Amino acid sequence: MKPLLDYGLLVFVSMFTMMGPVGVLPPFVSMTSGLSGDEARRVARRATITALCVLLVFALGGQLVFRFFNISVNSLRVVGGIILLLVGYEMLQARPSRTKHDEPAPEGYAEDIAITPLGIPVIAGPGAITTVIILMSEAHDLARKAVLLVVLLGLHVLTYAMLVSAKPLLAFLGPSGNKVLVRIMGLIVMVIAVEFFFAGLKPIVRDMLGR
Repeated sequence: MKPLLDYGLLVFVSMFTMMGPVGVLPPFVSMTSGLSGDEARRVARRATITALCVLLVFALGGQLVFRFFNISVNSLRVVGGIILLLVGYEMLQARPSRTKHDEPAPEGYAEDIAITPLGIPVIAGPGAITTVIILMSEAHDLARKAVLLVVLLGLHVLTYAMLVSAKPLLAFLGPSGNKVLVRIMGLIVMVIAVEFFFAGLKPIVRDMLGR
């Protein structure tokens, strides 16, 4: 039971930091500022469903793509580690979103922003996609795969709840609190990135030296 709990915690921490629901709040509030409360909630729901579908597709089908193109998981770990390191570095800078929408929203605007950029790539970005593929490759039995999928679903429910409560949450955290939290998550992402990088590099180096 403990190995499953440890794996579930790894999935939660890894995916929470990569999806970055706290970091999604400022752009969400900015882009939905011209929408009614009901419209903003619809945007939040559509964005989280879009992100969940994308991550599920890559979690369940990512290995098939790699086998088709003859790409090893270790290579993905190395490249994924580099991507996550860059993402973590950007988070450490705690740079504010440049997306702003203060004018009345045009027709179809809510549907457009829910899918992109909010669903993809703000919530389900390259870092989250890479992470979910790697985590699924490390789930060697059905129990771990089930844990990953359940945690993934739970994280999207949490993300939706945070988005619909975005304005009060941002007011509670304040600009400084939000930046501090994003920086802490950035540091965690960089630590995970180093682990992924060396976990992939070691087998590659051993294989090269063994030839």
